[in-house]
Amino acid sequence: MTEKPKTEKQKTFAFVVYPGLTSLDLVGPLQVLAALASADPGLRVVVVGETLDPVDTDSPLRIAPSHTFDAVPDPFAILVPGGGAPTLQAMANPALIGYLARAAETAEFVTSVCTGSLLLGEAGLLKGRKATTHWMFRDLLRASGATPVAERWVEDGPVITAAGVSAGIDLALHLVERLAGTEMARIVQFGIEYDPQPPLGPLDWANAPHGNLAPLREHFLRDGLAGHPELMAKLLAHA
Repeated sequence: MTEKPKTEKQKTFAFVVYPGLTSLDLVGPLQVLAALASADPGLRVVVVGETLDPVDTDSPLRIAPSHTFDAVPDPFAILVPGGGAPTLQAMANPALIGYLARAAETAEFVTSVCTGSLLLGEAGLLKGRKATTHWMFRDLLRASGATPVAERWVEDGPVITAAGVSAGIDLALHLVERLAGTEMARIVQFGIEYDPQPPLGPLDWANAPHGNLAPLREHFLRDGLAGHPELMAKLLAHA
């Protein structure tokens, strides 16, 4: 993607990266909003990180930010992806959490995908709001003063949180509709040919494998917050 130069009238949508994120959390919504930006000269999308160094993800893919946090201090909108243990570890990253808190002061939309909402919570942005995240971690949102909601995405004021991974595409299409109308959102949906028909059909939430994945969540918490017992205690108090 070739970034267009910023003009005074452009609104900047900043996609936040940090080491260990889940790539689809970021790339799915980024593709959707990049499609809108290609049709709307008033919008540009950027990928921001603490530095310009490429960051690892939880897959073999590495992602290089286009801008640093300092270069985009007041974006029109931000999106924070989630992940496993590295996302929990990022809760203790003052540069990242500080950037989210500062950017949210002026941003019109503050959004997250999956456990990215835990980072918004640590930045103090979910207190008193309804929010969602990956179903395995939804109850932990209470630690930040949020009310967990089991929805594909949840909008509460300027904050919009999405459930796990693929839900970020739904959130992004909702944002396109908010920004440019239903017709444009439908055009973008056709453009990316987003018409989910999973081979095993829709998920049966009554049979969600809570027991099977409980050890994985425990591992993420213990591994990601091993050096931060106060954060671990805060989250586990709501587990």
